[in-house]
Amino acid sequence: MKLRLDVDEINDDFFEDTRLLGITATVKNYQFCMQLNNMLGYDFRLNPDIEIHLRKKERNYYFSIYQFSENHSPLIHYLYQNQFDGEYLLPEFKHMDFLWLMKYDYVDDEKCNWIKQTIRNLNGVQMITELTNEQIKNKGNMIF
Repeated sequence: MKLRLDVDEINDDFFEDTRLLGITATVKNYQFCMQLNNMLGYDFRLNPDIEIHLRKKERNYYFSIYQFSENHSPLIHYLYQNQFDGEYLLPEFKHMDFLWLMKYDYVDDEKCNWIKQTIRNLNGVQMITELTNEQIKNKGNMIF
């Protein structure tokens, strides 16, 4: 008997009840996080334990993830760097510099809109948009 891993099911489970924002910004990741922390009152920190490692064309690529857990809530925010050394975590969104995943708790439209509006006002931010699960072709790349 062979066991088969259902990758689609793993991807669907990982992205269940999540919201994902795509952000285009002309600032470095640590500067962006510092601005977010100041403007939103969050505490994004680099989490090297969940860094994404992809191997393409016999080269290694590392995508940083910053993480912030909300107080008194299961909600965790993950900020992915979408580009490393000319390679993309989600190639279908090459114009996005960051991907912001909200996971483990429901985020209503009001909160999501507040986050988007705050990010729009940050220095260097050119665009922010909400991405749907259907738009993401390489979901597996985001799973840590």
